[in-house]
Amino acid sequence: MPTECPQGRSATGPLRSLLQFSALLLLGGLLVALGVILGDYASWYFAWIVGTAMIVLVSAAALAWLDAQEAARGRLGAKPPRNRARP
Repeated sequence: MPTECPQGRSATGPLRSLLQFSALLLLGGLLVALGVILGDYASWYFAWIVGTAMIVLVSAAALAWLDAQEAARGRLGAKPPRNRARP
């Protein structure tokens, strides 16, 4: 039986997602390796894998940063900044 997190979410959810992501990443890596071995487009496959990994990592870092900012703002009781473009 899964334990409950303080937010009410299942504790197995993030772990399951991580395992699924890892399995798909491994499968993708194997397919790319097979494509490199069978074809002569190794540079294209390498650039695609590196670029995709960078996009995912930058997106995850931005999401973590935004989450940390919102948590800090909530602890301080501050309101979000107003749009200064409006008069």
